[in-house]
Amino acid sequence: MIRDDAEALRTAAELAEEFRPGASGRDARRELPRAELDRLTATGLLAVTVPAEHGGADVSAVTLAEVFRLLASADASLAQIPQSHFAYVNVLRQQGSPEQRAFFFAEVLGGRRFGNAQSEAGTKHLQDIRTRLVAADDGSYRLTGVKNYSTGALFADWIPVLARAEDDLLHVAYVPADAPGLTVTDDWDGMGQRTTASGTVELADVVVPPAHVVPHHLTFTGPQLHGALAQLLHAAIDAGIAAGALAEAADFVTTRSRPWFESGYETAAEDPLLIQRFGELALRHRAADALLVTAARAVDAARGDLDDDSAAEASIAVAAAKAYAGSAALEIADALFEVSGTRAALDGLNLHRHWRDARTHTLHDPARWKIQHLGRYVLNGIRPPRHGLL
Repeated sequence: MIRDDAEALRTAAELAEEFRPGASGRDARRELPRAELDRLTATGLLAVTVPAEHGGADVSAVTLAEVFRLLASADASLAQIPQSHFAYVNVLRQQGSPEQRAFFFAEVLGGRRFGNAQSEAGTKHLQDIRTRLVAADDGSYRLTGVKNYSTGALFADWIPVLARAEDDLLHVAYVPADAPGLTVTDDWDGMGQRTTASGTVELADVVVPPAHVVPHHLTFTGPQLHGALAQLLHAAIDAGIAAGALAEAADFVTTRSRPWFESGYETAAEDPLLIQRFGELALRHRAADALLVTAARAVDAARGDLDDDSAAEASIAVAAAKAYAGSAALEIADALFEVSGTRAALDGLNLHRHWRDARTHTLHDPARWKIQHLGRYVLNGIRPPRHGLL
């Protein structure tokens, strides 16, 4: 059990250093981080957002974002796996009944993990959810559909499934990973975040008791932070990738790179042109971190006094952090090769994993729409929509 924010941060920092040495090898071999995820779970870090009244540490959004940033700086795939876990803990916090919260928070405190079965491929758009939750004569529900990009499902004890009921309203069904009719296939073959096992979940007439169904559609009928919190963690992963790539670039240049012959210096690290470029990259990195902290503080402030204005400010702050962190991660991961030289491109060094991870992760949702909402908010005072992705 982690007791408070300070302990959560210490634990995350220690785990990041523990996981960092093996991250490149796991990526190169596509070796799924089961042992590392078990280690992460055993520390109690996955239970830190359980409310205090249920025995959890109930850490701040600032702390949670830093936990993800630290983990992603070491291994972006490993950091991605529990992102949905925390999102669906939050769903229970917002819309779960007292009985559901008591049961599932005890599960989380006991070390059980949530995965996700949310996105679907081949539909009209992201929110065209075709998985169905149909009431049966015995009072239970039947769940049928196919989910893709199901990060965390392969490692989960419970798989939250986003589905539409017969009235077309969104619900989340929390399904045990070993439920009859549920199949998880590790068919993820992305160029980046290779070890997240973000594969396919198939649901064939899966029986779900009413006690495991949460009316998620109610989340979006008023001011909400569901999207802001979920996106904050994505921004933290991007900021972590940027930090990891910059650290690796600095290490490579100071230990392996040769100076350019025209510089007149004995080492590459003395080259004023390289120094200038590292300064520019450090500015990007620091700005991404600063925007992340600002966004997390806005989420915490809105939690304490939630209304339309505070929810909008939190969503806008997170949108800014996410858009900036994504571009910073891509630029720094690409610049790693620019500053390091030809040898850095050797496939065996696997330095390209930072760019592959950044490029893959930043495709989660388009930054261009976040910038649109920023512009509308600043220019015309239009609050962002309540659709869960802001």
